[in-house]
Amino acid sequence: MVHSAYDAIELVKNHPTKIESIASNGSKLLLACVDGSLRIYAPQSAPSSPSDPSSNGAIQRQPYVLEKNLGTFSRKPIVAMEISKSRNLLLSLSETIAFHRLPNLELVAVVSKSKGANAYAWDDRRGVLCIGRQKRVGIFRLEGGREFVEVKEFSIPDIVKSIAWCGENICLGIRKEYMILNSTSGVLSEVFPSGRVAPPLVVPLPSGELLLGKDNIGVVVDQNGKLNNDGRICWSEAPASVVIHIPYAIARLPRYVEIRSLRAPYPLVQTVALRDVRLLFQSNNCVIAALENSVYGLLAVPLGAQIIQLTASGNFEEALALCKLLPPEDSNLRAAKESSIHIRYGHYLFDNGGYEEAMEQFLASSVDITYVLSLYPSIVIPKLLAVSEPEKVADFGADTAHLSRGSSDASDEMESSSPSQLVESDEKSALELKKMSHNALMGLVKFLQKKRYGIIERATAEVTEEVVSDAVQDSITSFHSYRSKVSSKNRGHMHVSSSAREMATLLDTALIQALLLTGQSSAALELLKGPNYCDVKICEEFLRQRNHYLALLELYRCNEMHREALRLLNQLVEESNSEQPKVELTQKFKPEMIIEYLKPLCSTDPMLVLEFSLFALESCPTQTIELFLCGNLPADLVNSYLKQHAPNMQAKYLELMLAMNENSVSTNLQNELVQIYLSEVLDWYSDLKSQQKWDEKTSSPTRKKLLSALEGISAQNAELVLKRLPSDALFEERAILLGKINQHQLALSLYVHKLHLPELALAYCDRVYETEQYQASSKSHANIYLILLQIYLNPRRATKEFEKRIENPVSSQNTGIQKVVQVKVRSGRLAKKIAEIEVAEDTRISPSSTDSGRSEGDGDESNEEAGPIMIDEVLDLLGRKWDRINGAQALKLLPRDTKVQNLLLFLEPLLKKSSEARRNFSVIRNLRHSENLQVKDELYKHRKTVVKITSDSTCSLCNKRIGTSVFAVYPNGKTLVHFVCFRDSQNIKAVRGTPLKRRG
Repeated sequence: MVHSAYDAIELVKNHPTKIESIASNGSKLLLACVDGSLRIYAPQSAPSSPSDPSSNGAIQRQPYVLEKNLGTFSRKPIVAMEISKSRNLLLSLSETIAFHRLPNLELVAVVSKSKGANAYAWDDRRGVLCIGRQKRVGIFRLEGGREFVEVKEFSIPDIVKSIAWCGENICLGIRKEYMILNSTSGVLSEVFPSGRVAPPLVVPLPSGELLLGKDNIGVVVDQNGKLNNDGRICWSEAPASVVIHIPYAIARLPRYVEIRSLRAPYPLVQTVALRDVRLLFQSNNCVIAALENSVYGLLAVPLGAQIIQLTASGNFEEALALCKLLPPEDSNLRAAKESSIHIRYGHYLFDNGGYEEAMEQFLASSVDITYVLSLYPSIVIPKLLAVSEPEKVADFGADTAHLSRGSSDASDEMESSSPSQLVESDEKSALELKKMSHNALMGLVKFLQKKRYGIIERATAEVTEEVVSDAVQDSITSFHSYRSKVSSKNRGHMHVSSSAREMATLLDTALIQALLLTGQSSAALELLKGPNYCDVKICEEFLRQRNHYLALLELYRCNEMHREALRLLNQLVEESNSEQPKVELTQKFKPEMIIEYLKPLCSTDPMLVLEFSLFALESCPTQTIELFLCGNLPADLVNSYLKQHAPNMQAKYLELMLAMNENSVSTNLQNELVQIYLSEVLDWYSDLKSQQKWDEKTSSPTRKKLLSALEGISAQNAELVLKRLPSDALFEERAILLGKINQHQLALSLYVHKLHLPELALAYCDRVYETEQYQASSKSHANIYLILLQIYLNPRRATKEFEKRIENPVSSQNTGIQKVVQVKVRSGRLAKKIAEIEVAEDTRISPSSTDSGRSEGDGDESNEEAGPIMIDEVLDLLGRKWDRINGAQALKLLPRDTKVQNLLLFLEPLLKKSSEARRNFSVIRNLRHSENLQVKDELYKHRKTVVKITSDSTCSLCNKRIGTSVFAVYPNGKTLVHFVCFRDSQNIKAVRGTPLKRRG
């Protein structure tokens, strides 16, 4: 026996005749005897009238005495009785089925076709009666409260032994099997065979299901006969009958009455030693057991006392199930009781290794998380919230007396339990080790995770409320500033209670430790990445001790301790690269991790980004520059910081900036990069010169970078760079810079006479030409080739001019490039092709600058100072760039003894182009002339427009006749208006179109 659910009280003793059936009406017992009499018994101290308010309508815990004896109630024994409470009728089965009105038992109706019935089922809700008679089943309905009308009758395979309603269907227990009969259609469906030992037994359950007996097994099926997989009640023996008294099923066995729970797996609850029980009957508050000559009442022990017994014996689930049956008016007590049981159940499971199940019980209770965390002494929690022992659980059980209804003096001893009282002192160490096992911690993790959502939500609400409160307080203070000054001395700043935040801190701090102790590093990282309230000091110490550096970095990040995080990350990267690391690392840390950490900080703390990016800039410069660019860090700020703290990385930074996004680099930064390159090149030049190994054609990677960088330098900065160049070296750099300040002659002289690289000179001319031809202000871009031509024709003069001006090239900047006067073409001679080139009388080369070419008479002089002419280069230039050179000026510069045959590559395409241009201009002129004639013809047509004014012609504006007034005609030629009206309308439009001036 698990616990005492019922007390067996003898109600009637020494009954004079054998009892055949039994029923109860309120607190009275109705006993049908074998001689056909009906005896009514009442409590010994009960009032004679059932309507007396002192009667509670329930079976009493006291002896019963005979109140009335109806000796001739029935001619034959009554084999079954039932009370219809809603209709106040007594239904009895004897020869027939009869209905008597209570309490006086006058006959109401007799079902005539019920003679020979051996079983019946009464549906009190619908007033429908189902009778099993021989091999037929009849259905009758009570009409008007005094007459039964037959509804249907069906044939069945065998005699009915047991019958019960199940919804609209009827379950029949015949000799060999159970069947479901559809009360509408009469369709029979087999369920399963009945037992071999015991007769069929059909018992309706409160849930609408059915309990079907098969020997010593009770099978649960639904209303359609479908088996319930969990529905198996195993009785000790085959029961003769079963009654349901929630929450128990009570079976009548030969030697005793067996009581089992209706909750799966239907455990045994109690056995009542009553032998030879003939009848079991369910009353409203108890179960009546009738022997041959006595009646016992199985009265339920109050639920409070049962709960105490179950809890004390460790049947916590049964105790919790009983708690749900407590009356609704005791909801607070029920909740407290359930919480107390959950806590005790949790301790029981925890001590026996069921950690996850224990945490489920703690969750179901209202216990605080500090109580649960006290079971885990190795979990460090903030001191302000720590509890040394599980504090006394609040009296969740309250008063057991209220629940037990005064039925027993048993006291509820589970309201003040603590873990320290559950084990002996000499077993504490073993218990602590067990509590910190993996399974125990996994249970704690799940408990905290389920608790976390609600606690974090409340903590967030507290923060929001405090922020709003502060904002309102600040606004009130600013609005009433003069009052604040007076009252602030006596008023402190009010804050919302932070209890929820403290609880959130405790929870998150414990959860992080439990996750990492169970190897759930990824879950710990996810927790830290989201909103959390971890205690920094405790978690930092814990993570360092166990080398969980990734989690420690996330802890720093979520608490905005970026400097500490970056210091740690730098240390970890250095340790990863070290052959003998000082700390134990579970993974390798790379410089890229520093960059990833710095990315979100670019917009908030650029100086911190610069400070901790130096290490990454050395290891992975490209990614670091991308960090600077993506983070929109000011380039000037980055450059200044590198110049001061890492000058060796300055050039690399600027180079990568130019390579990745040239437009993002300012002119000043480009010039600074040039200065860096130049300094390195000058140092390199000085070393080679001191070793007498310098050659102008010698190159280095830095010099190549310098030459490339000089292409984008401005004219103003070119002058500064020129001053740093040596006069006897670095001619290519000087040539580029001279080109930037428009000293083209000097630049070309360097290419031709110092570097001896005519191809570079020609490329220089192409670059200048292509650059300046798109500039509207530049009119002399074609003259650059003539300058090169002059240098080829007068090499010695060009050399002397260079040497003279090399010392101060900037002072000659205003002279500009050599200006060559365009060919003046006389009117009327465009048709002569060669004349366009050979008109020497009208052409002059401008002598306005020091770079001017030779005069007309120079072609006849045999000046020895001119030196050898570079005629091959001249002819090659004319042949390759004929379309970019003014032919007349070029021919003027050539020596008189130049053969026309050598100029064939120059003159032939030039003349073809000139002829083609003439033809094109002629076609264009004719087209324009034709267009002009068409326009004139159109004009003449419009001028010939005729408007006829009649006496019916009216003004379109005033709708009056035109008559002889001055009129105007709109361009469409149809709309006529008075000239005065037209003028007025134009004035109105002018006034309306004028914007109104704003009033000052």
